[in-house]
Amino acid sequence: MSEQESTSTDRIGAPKSVRIALMLEEEIRSGGLDTGAPLDSENALVKRFSVSRNTIRKSLDILSRKGLITTRRGIGSFVTFGGKTIDDRKGWSVALSSGETELATRILRLTRGKMDLADAPESVGTDVLMVDRLRFRVNTGQGVSLERSRVPWRSEFSEIIETGLENGSLTETLRSRGLAVNGGSEWARVLPALSAEDAAVMGRVSGEPMLRLCRLTRSADGDSLEFVESILDPDLFGLHMEF
Repeated sequence: MSEQESTSTDRIGAPKSVRIALMLEEEIRSGGLDTGAPLDSENALVKRFSVSRNTIRKSLDILSRKGLITTRRGIGSFVTFGGKTIDDRKGWSVALSSGETELATRILRLTRGKMDLADAPESVGTDVLMVDRLRFRVNTGQGVSLERSRVPWRSEFSEIIETGLENGSLTETLRSRGLAVNGGSEWARVLPALSAEDAAVMGRVSGEPMLRLCRLTRSADGDSLEFVESILDPDLFGLHMEF
C-alpha cells in the first residue's frame, strides 16, 4: 500500500482533529509550505475547516509531536495582585482571598440587561447577564477594584439572579453550568482620573489615577464567555508581561 493510500485509509472514521492534521501534514510534506514558513493562524484554520478552536489545537499538537511544526510562545499578560500572579482559571474571588490584604466583596448588581460597556466586543451580544462587584479592604472599607462583568444571556441564568453567585464567584457559577474558561485576551491602560460616580462607589477620591483592565474569556469552542471591565488600585494590582 502506498503512503498516499495509507493516509487516505487512516482518515476513515478518524476524529476531525486527526483528519485535519493529516491534511496539513500532506501540505507540509508535499512542499506546499517551505521550511520556516508559518501556518495559518488558529482563527484562519478554524474558518477554513469549520471546526472549533479546540479541534485545531489538537491537530496542531499532533503535528508538533510528529516534529513537523514547532510552536512559539507568544506574548502573554498576567494580572498581579500584591506582586503575585492571579490565576484566572480559579476566578478572582478565589485568587484574591489568598492574598495578604484582607478583602471583602460586595455584589452591586446581578440582573439581566442590555450591554452598556463601550469596549465590549460584538461577539458578547447585547442581551447579557450583568454582574457588578466591588472588592474592598475590610479594615478601611476602601475599594480596591470595581468589576463590571457582562455574560451572553442564557435562559438558565434566571436561576442565578434568584439564588446569587455560587460562593460569591462568577467563574465558579459559570463553570458549574459547563461554561469553563479555556482562553481569552486582556488589555490594560492607565485611567488618568477616577470619575466622581465610581469614586463614590469605591470610597476613593475623585480624579485619582487608576488601572483599567478589560478581559474577554472564551470557552473551549471559542465562544465569548465573559467580558469584564475592571478599575483597579495601581498600588495593589499590576500587569506582568512574558514573551
